[in-house]
Amino acid sequence: MIGRGAVYVLAGLVFAIVAVLSARDTTNPKRWANTAFWGLFALSFLLGDSFSDFGNGMVVLAMVLVAGTVGIGIGRTPTTTPEQRQALSRKFGNRLFVPALAIPLVTLTGSFTLKEFRIGGAGLFDPAQITLISLALGVLLALFLTRVMLEQTAPAAFDEGRKLMDLLGWASLLPQMLAALGAVFALAGVGNAVGTIAAQAIPGDSRFAAVAVYTLGMALFTAIMGNAFAAFPVMTAGIGLPLIVGKFGGDPAIMSAIGMLSGFCGTLMTPMAANFNLVPAALLGLKDRYAVIKAQIPTALFVLAANTVLMNALVFRS
Repeated sequence: MIGRGAVYVLAGLVFAIVAVLSARDTTNPKRWANTAFWGLFALSFLLGDSFSDFGNGMVVLAMVLVAGTVGIGIGRTPTTTPEQRQALSRKFGNRLFVPALAIPLVTLTGSFTLKEFRIGGAGLFDPAQITLISLALGVLLALFLTRVMLEQTAPAAFDEGRKLMDLLGWASLLPQMLAALGAVFALAGVGNAVGTIAAQAIPGDSRFAAVAVYTLGMALFTAIMGNAFAAFPVMTAGIGLPLIVGKFGGDPAIMSAIGMLSGFCGTLMTPMAANFNLVPAALLGLKDRYAVIKAQIPTALFVLAANTVLMNALVFRS
């Protein structure tokens, strides 16, 4: 059965290639630091299951040591010129978005269909990891479409990907780190403490109040933590499960889906989500480092309000 392990191996191989390409980039003054950083990241994907918790923790600390002391450098390897990129833009127009749009399309389609694939009566894919597997298949399809459309070699894709990862640097690891921190908070009982406080503030018979506190709490806690994956276990353990699901009989799937989207509204409004909001501003050379956040705030507030109304209308449907 194909499951999460296959996706981890795929990701590990990609970052191993990034590490090898970093070692070969003589234009990068910190190429060995880049090699160590991405090599350790690849190691965590490829062999993390065989390490103890202590071993995985040591890998993370080693990555922090490399990024915090030496830092990640950026090479100056040849790439396409602005004129070549403009020529490709004129040639393909909006078709350039086809590979990128293929990723969410395959992810969504696969989430509904891959569970039906069977060999000898047994499922081919792990039903608990269908979405993750679909995402990996979408990325592979996007790589294939890019190769066919733009007639570029596979090594070129990896080299461009390496340069993008070097530009993002340690910030690209923030989602994983913050998701792990959210799990630690949940195990430490932060969710129970939040639930106790919320129970005192929410009117006992108000379903809408419970929904509003959950969606707003997801956005607020995400803004503090910088990632919705960190906020989700805390808010769901404290408010979502005991109140929306347990007390009022809400649908946990609908609650989780809209709750995560509410958390992403907080991501749009916080500098703590550096990989989403501060790094793009730096890459674009914007004078105002918070320009991306300021542009996103109106949309985030509108979507958050819509999520609250939508969840209240859908989550309690029997």
